[in-house]
Amino acid sequence: MQGTSAHGPQHDGHSRPLNRTPPRTPARSLMRYVVDVYGRRIRDAVNRIVARYSEIEDSDVFDPSMFAWTEPLQANWRAIHDEALAILGLREDIPPLGDISPDHQRLDRRRSWRTFFLWGYGYRIDANCEFAPATAALVDRVPGLISAMFSLHEPGTHLPRHHGVTKGMITCHLGLKIPADTDNCVIAVNDTHHHWAPGRFFIFDDTCHHEVWNRTAEDRIILLLHIRRPLRAPGSWLQTGSPFVQDAKRNMESWTERFARNANVRGWRGAE
Repeated sequence: MQGTSAHGPQHDGHSRPLNRTPPRTPARSLMRYVVDVYGRRIRDAVNRIVARYSEIEDSDVFDPSMFAWTEPLQANWRAIHDEALAILGLREDIPPLGDISPDHQRLDRRRSWRTFFLWGYGYRIDANCEFAPATAALVDRVPGLISAMFSLHEPGTHLPRHHGVTKGMITCHLGLKIPADTDNCVIAVNDTHHHWAPGRFFIFDDTCHHEVWNRTAEDRIILLLHIRRPLRAPGSWLQTGSPFVQDAKRNMESWTERFARNANVRGWRGAE
């Protein structure tokens, strides 16, 4: 997963799919142009500064033991697993990531990557956290948390080779439900293949090229976190948010209302 841009059909605040992304206003189109054209020109220079002032090594993949906050999540992974599976039992009310973040639509054209946000783009989603209280209590204590979500890759999911834009964020995957055929459920980071394991974190630099496959007949489910890279000044001054966060936040709010409404109608019982 790349960057912290967080994209498919949207909703109008009720439950009717709009089946299109919202029209771009001239101001939004101009902002996108500025970010795309001029942002790319300075991105590499900014990332070199971030790497220079990083409090952790500049590596493609990180040992989870480098981060003390990983231990309680790994120790309680079964409780997290149970909450994730209870929520994902209502998967038709959980959007593909592209419905939240249009910047991800090109990665998931099959619409088989579903995400249930507890935190999104620096915002805690209290209504969603109520459906996963044990998980929410654990991730609330993660320093520098940007996003936390249950991430489901249905059978056949393939995210083509891509990369994020900023070294100011690192990506963390806690394995929850991993297909038995691990040879066909893989993440490649700079063309080196890695595998998830239940109850273990896999942590990597999102600016590395990465590609993901689930060529099995089973779901792959993880807890996906984005955290701010620990930085010294002046590198820390460069950890700024996306100008498109508000679009994603509005989309999250719409889906949150729909999920809560439908869960109540269906007699939500939670993890048992």
